[in-house]
Amino acid sequence: MIKELEPSVDPSISGRFGTLADEASVRRASAALEANGIKVLRAGDAAEAKRIVLNLIPDGSQVHHGASQTLEATGILEAVEKSGRYEHLRPRIWSMDRKTQADEIRRLGAAPDVMLGSVHAVTETGSLIAASMGGGQLGPYVSGAGRVILVVGTQKIVADLDEGLRRVNEYAFPLEDARAQVAYGIHSAVNKVLGSPWSSSTRCSVSNSANWR
Repeated sequence: MIKELEPSVDPSISGRFGTLADEASVRRASAALEANGIKVLRAGDAAEAKRIVLNLIPDGSQVHHGASQTLEATGILEAVEKSGRYEHLRPRIWSMDRKTQADEIRRLGAAPDVMLGSVHAVTETGSLIAASMGGGQLGPYVSGAGRVILVVGTQKIVADLDEGLRRVNEYAFPLEDARAQVAYGIHSAVNKVLGSPWSSSTRCSVSNSANWR
């Protein structure tokens, strides 16, 4: 039986960091990301975001991703798993022996053809902020992957890096910690944080959906 664990998030924090951004904020963030070499593709809803992402992945690509509520909510993970068009690396990696195949696991995870994911905040000045407990997705995000595709709801848009870190610690972390306790029986942690403009291989799909953390 799966139980629900309610995270402790102040309603004012949820209102600030869980509400879709207005059009002016979306345009400022999109323009700043583009100026930093990150291509922005806007989607009206989750279904359109899924179509955009799948069309960006060449057939036969090795595709990897970390744990992501956004990718699950949009149906992207299920589509990647079932399409037959790609080599989905995550099941392969999890089936490998950690003792005898550690080097191969590291190489597969660090440099896939395509890395899918999301971030916890996008600033209006064109920076992306991603927090992680283990950090496995951060290397491919920065430079390891041939192409990075990020799916981000507009509620993640913030003014600057300081506000983005507030969103991580005061909003996203409590939600993820509650999810981790239910899913894995452990607490999560903000052990590693990445925040800066990334490479020109990054594609960012921005959509109006408040269901993505």
